[in-house]
Amino acid sequence: MLVRDKKAFSQGAVLLVSFLVVLAVMFMPLFGGENAFHASDRLFNTIAKGSTYYFPALLEKVEARKGHTFTVDVAMASEKVASDARKVLMEGGAEVWQNGAQLKVSGDLGRLVEAALKDAEAMYYNNGQEVSERYGFNEREVLFAWWSFMKAAQKAFNEQEEFKLASFLEEPIAKGMEVGYNFYGISPEKAASRAGILSFALIFYVIYTLWWGYAIFLLCEGCGLEMKKAAKKEV
Repeated sequence: MLVRDKKAFSQGAVLLVSFLVVLAVMFMPLFGGENAFHASDRLFNTIAKGSTYYFPALLEKVEARKGHTFTVDVAMASEKVASDARKVLMEGGAEVWQNGAQLKVSGDLGRLVEAALKDAEAMYYNNGQEVSERYGFNEREVLFAWWSFMKAAQKAFNEQEEFKLASFLEEPIAKGMEVGYNFYGISPEKAASRAGILSFALIFYVIYTLWWGYAIFLLCEGCGLEMKKAAKKEV
């Protein structure tokens, strides 16, 4: 390899080596027993969870649907999921008939969604044992059963052209059940409470990106590699 500019090449080499050293350090379990990537992932998950608490508003909207009865036939993903869904739905006051992975459900839609949201809220606060004890099986499976039924019911309502009912389920599913399930086990925090570490992480990300860019730029410059505008061809 021909080095045309030793100073630029040396600077680029120093930046590249130091970049790789820092990268190696970030892979070490030096951040509370985790590497930097897992620690930052946990940090952003806690902040994301802290900004996704919608349960009071969702439960308020559900009140308007209480007393609205429905009957729907749905196909679940498996007989096991159907059996789990039957348990949670019956606990919520619905009448349920199961045939393999098929369910026929009748009940008060508002009360069922309310029950699902209360379980999701308990999961949001990491009170999984409360949910598990209520139904007699794993809390994640409980919430998955609620989610599976609500998604299947939403599809069935659309097929029945009950579009208002299908639309009503959208927010409880996305902002309630999915939030409770996906963030289970994570402690919620507000961004303001972690402003210092957040600022450091974002500033470091920008600097570290530029660090790599300048290392490559200087190495290329040291080797005499340049980008030039192509000459315009005359026709």
